[in-house]
Amino acid sequence: MREGSLDAPTRHVIAWQDEGYYDEAALEAELHRVFDICHGCRRCFNLCDSFPRLFDLIDESPTGELDSVDPKDFKQVVDACTLCDMCFMTKCPYVPPHEFDLDFPHLMLRARAIEFRKGETSLPDKELAKTDRNGKLAGLVSGPANWATKRGNVLTRPIMEAVADIDRRADLPEFQASTLEEHAAGTAMALNPDAPAFGRRRATLYATCYVNFNTPGVGLSTLRVLAHNGIEADVQYPGCCGMPRLENGDLEGVAEQARLVSAALEPAIDAGRDIIALTPSCALMMKFEWPLILPDDPKVRKLADATYDIAEYVVEIAKDEGLASGLRPLEGPVAMHFACHSRAQNQGPKAAEMLRLIPEAKVSVVERCSGHGGKWGMFTKNFDVGIKVGTPAGRAIAKAEPAHVVSECPLAGLHLRQVMESLPAARVPERVGHPIELFAAAYGF
Repeated sequence: MREGSLDAPTRHVIAWQDEGYYDEAALEAELHRVFDICHGCRRCFNLCDSFPRLFDLIDESPTGELDSVDPKDFKQVVDACTLCDMCFMTKCPYVPPHEFDLDFPHLMLRARAIEFRKGETSLPDKELAKTDRNGKLAGLVSGPANWATKRGNVLTRPIMEAVADIDRRADLPEFQASTLEEHAAGTAMALNPDAPAFGRRRATLYATCYVNFNTPGVGLSTLRVLAHNGIEADVQYPGCCGMPRLENGDLEGVAEQARLVSAALEPAIDAGRDIIALTPSCALMMKFEWPLILPDDPKVRKLADATYDIAEYVVEIAKDEGLASGLRPLEGPVAMHFACHSRAQNQGPKAAEMLRLIPEAKVSVVERCSGHGGKWGMFTKNFDVGIKVGTPAGRAIAKAEPAHVVSECPLAGLHLRQVMESLPAARVPERVGHPIELFAAAYGF
C-alpha cells in the first residue's frame, strides 16, 4: 500500500445502465467508505462547501468519527458538490489507479442519479436544465424576458424567488433576440490568404447553448480571429451538451444529448473539420464525460478525439503554423480567471497562454473557484455560499488591479462580478468577458 499517488488520475466508465448503480444500500456503503477516507485526509477543506459540511458533521458528532453521523445527513454534502472536478484533478491523492479508488465527484453524481430516478430532483432544477427550450422561448421575447429577470426588478424577482427558488440577488444571463447560428449565417468572413495557416485547417464551432442564446459575440469574435488566420469556419448547434442535466443526475438525458450532438457533428469531422467548443464545460463533456457515459458509441469517441477548447485551438495554431500578423498591445493588465472546467481538461492554462501571445500582455492567472457552480449558485439556498466560496478569487482579481477581467466560463464571469461588488474598495469591472474577445480586440476587431 502506498500513501497517496503521483500517477496520472484515471476514470472509470460510469455504470449508469447497470441496476446495481442505483442500489441505495450500496451507495450508502460507498459514501461511508469514501467519506471516512476524506475525513482522514482533509486536503480538500478549502475547495467547495461539500468538504467543510462533511468535516463539520464529523467533528460535531458524539464520537468525532463518521460512525456517529446519521447517513441522512450525507445529503447536504451531496447537495453542495458542484461537479467542478477540482478535488479529483488537483487535490486527492487517492484517485485511481490508487487502490483506494476514490472519485468523489462521480460518487456525488451517483447519489444524484438515484435521487433523479426516485423523482426527488426539484422542479426548478429540472426546468432550468432545459436550456434549449428556455433559450428559444426567451429569445422570442428577449426584451421582456431580460426585464423580468434583471436583478433589482422588485416586481418579478421576488416572485421568481418564491416560485422557482432563484435568489433575487443573483445576476442572471441575458438572452439575445438573434442566436449565434443566425448571426453566423448572415455574416460573411473573408479569409486572410497571407495567414500562415491559410488552407491548412477547417473548423466547425459548436456554439454551446450559452453562446448561442446568450453571448453570440463570443462566437463572432472567434469566427473573426479564425478568418484572419486563414481558417474557414462554420457554426453548428444541434443541442445542449447536457451539463445542466448531469448536475441533476439525469444520465439518460445526458446520453440522449451526446448521441444527438455527436451524430450531427460527425459529417463535419468526416469532412476534416476540427470541432471547437466555445464554453469549457461543454468541451469537458464532449472530451471526457460523454465517453465515460457512452463508452461503446463510436460517434461519441470520434467527437471526443476531434474536439478542442477555443484557447487550446488558437495556441496550437500559434505553435504549428504561426499566427497572422496584426496583434496590437492591450491597454493595461489582464486578470484571467482559470475556470474549473478549463482546469479539469488537464491541458494547462491555455487561455492565459493565448493572451500572452498578444504583444506586451501582462496576464495574471487566478486559479480559485468562482463559486457559481452552473445553476447551483442561483438558488437561494446556495447564493450566499457561492459568494463566500468565490471571495478568494474576487480578492485575487482585485489585487491584480487589472484593466480587463476575463473568464472562459461565462457564468463564472457573471458571478465573479457580483463577488467583487461585495468587496470593499474593489474596482468592479463593467463586464467579465471571454479571453477570445480580448484576443479579437487585439487584432482590432
